Amino acid sequence: MAKKRGNALEEHEKRRLNKQNFRKLGGIFQFMLPYRGMFFLGLGFLLLSSLTLLTFPFVAGKLIDTAQGSEWIVSDINSIALILVGILAVQSLFSFFRVWTFALVSERSMRDIRQALYSKLLRLPMTFFDKRRTGELISRITSDVSLLQDTFSVTLAELFRQIVTLVAGVGFLIFTTPKLTLFMLGTFPVLVILAMVFGRFIRTLSKKTQDELAIANVIVEETLQSIATVKSFVGEAYESARYSKGLNNVVAIALRSAKYRGAFISFVIFALFGGIVAVMWYGASLVASGEMSTGELVSFVLYTTFIGGSIAGLGDIYGQVQKAIGSSERVLEIMDEKAETNIGRKGVGFEGKIEFDHISFHYPTRPEVEVLKSLSFYVNPGEKVALAGHSGAGKSTIIQLLLRFYEVNSGQIRLDGVPLEDWNLEELRSHVGMVPQEVLLFGGSIRENIAYAKPNATQEEIDLAAKKANAWQFISQFPEGMDTLVGERGVKLSGGQRQRVAIARAILKDPSILILDEATSSLDAESEALVQEALDELMKGRTTIIIAHRLATIRKVDRIYVLSEGKIVEQGNHLELLEKEDGFYANLVRLQFAD
Repeated sequence: MAKKRGNALEEHEKRRLNKQNFRKLGGIFQFMLPYRGMFFLGLGFLLLSSLTLLTFPFVAGKLIDTAQGSEWIVSDINSIALILVGILAVQSLFSFFRVWTFALVSERSMRDIRQALYSKLLRLPMTFFDKRRTGELISRITSDVSLLQDTFSVTLAELFRQIVTLVAGVGFLIFTTPKLTLFMLGTFPVLVILAMVFGRFIRTLSKKTQDELAIANVIVEETLQSIATVKSFVGEAYESARYSKGLNNVVAIALRSAKYRGAFISFVIFALFGGIVAVMWYGASLVASGEMSTGELVSFVLYTTFIGGSIAGLGDIYGQVQKAIGSSERVLEIMDEKAETNIGRKGVGFEGKIEFDHISFHYPTRPEVEVLKSLSFYVNPGEKVALAGHSGAGKSTIIQLLLRFYEVNSGQIRLDGVPLEDWNLEELRSHVGMVPQEVLLFGGSIRENIAYAKPNATQEEIDLAAKKANAWQFISQFPEGMDTLVGERGVKLSGGQRQRVAIARAILKDPSILILDEATSSLDAESEALVQEALDELMKGRTTIIIAHRLATIRKVDRIYVLSEGKIVEQGNHLELLEKEDGFYANLVRLQFAD
């Protein structure tokens, strides 16, 4: 979550405001180019708004002088008061259009960034997701873009406004009251430097407090995630004591921070108002000697208030720009990632012949572990083939390579005699259907989940797919039927019902190649019978690869490939493999049925 404005910067958030880092912000500016006309219009309104407001102290001073009998363009105080109201009205109008134009530019450009970022994420290879946590990626598209939005809609506008106020205000003061201005400019830098040194020390202590609180919060997170373990080991008292110790550390550092913060605030109040007293004293001396009027002193005080506010605001803006550079770095890092290429052979029907020819493979995140070792096998069109073996033997890896989630290290995979990398990626995946062991449904209706395989499917096609998958039985019992919301991750449906929705989705896709990740392994007997019947319907006339967890379900397949440590150690049908009493498969069967 993006931090609130004014919080101390973390070490990783600090960025030098140099040319190279500003170029990173410039990379985000490309998304604002379509709206540059509106952006410059907003800058124009901001300049007019700032300059209009800067006339207010000058006219206010003339109001005081006119009340004391001095002559000006307008000689009565009522007219000057109306001019002041007019200045505020015009400034308010400019401010409204400034806020509206900047909001329009930032909302539309941030929409474009989010869309581009999301589209890019969807097209990145699996190797990218293996190296990143989901929470981190969500943070890029939410927190980082929100911070950039704040920067482009508020921070840059504020930076421009504060600089205009500072430069124009100081310039006007030097022109109208040079002596008092030089006196002020000699006094305030000393106070600012002292405040910055003291403030940095306070921020360090604040960071320590946040770190200790984060450590204490980790204890809560770990405990609640493992609450069953805590209760089973009667660890409630131990965890409470551990959290209490963490909180005591937070309190100790927070109180120390509060002591120094109190001293800092006292110093700032004393020094700031001491400086104001010094300036007011010198100003009063000039008024007494007749070198400046009372109205000019009032104007000077108002201008210094504006200038002081600008200086204070620039510190916060500096921190915001540093954070924005960090966010732009992280967003552009994803935008610069190489996406999956989508070129190659397409528009040709699949027969479904699969060949793995001496495939060796290791996952990019684990190069030291070779998952597949010169593995070769084939599946003829329309055949039903099973992959059996212990967990970690490489069964799921074969499927991931077939879908080109990863590229092989050596060897070649061919589909219908054509190397896999020569097929168009979308074309390839559109001809492969999968029913996983753990079905995760999207949080929409049953209709939307089935139609995900074919968004333009007619209602008749969706209904027919549901009936073939034995899903119509339970769908028709729901009051909303197909419009029943399945809830987040499909939690409102039982395991067997989710499986049948997934099978209906695969039937609607009508793939040439079907992959079944043992879709019945975690179901009760009744659900398993219904799902198995639906699977039999789905497998008709398709090349099918079954990842076998329960060996009893693969007795009818044409061929079984038995894997061990990334190699095929046996192959044949169920009966042939059982005849080898000392064989790997026969041993697997004995072990499973012994359970």
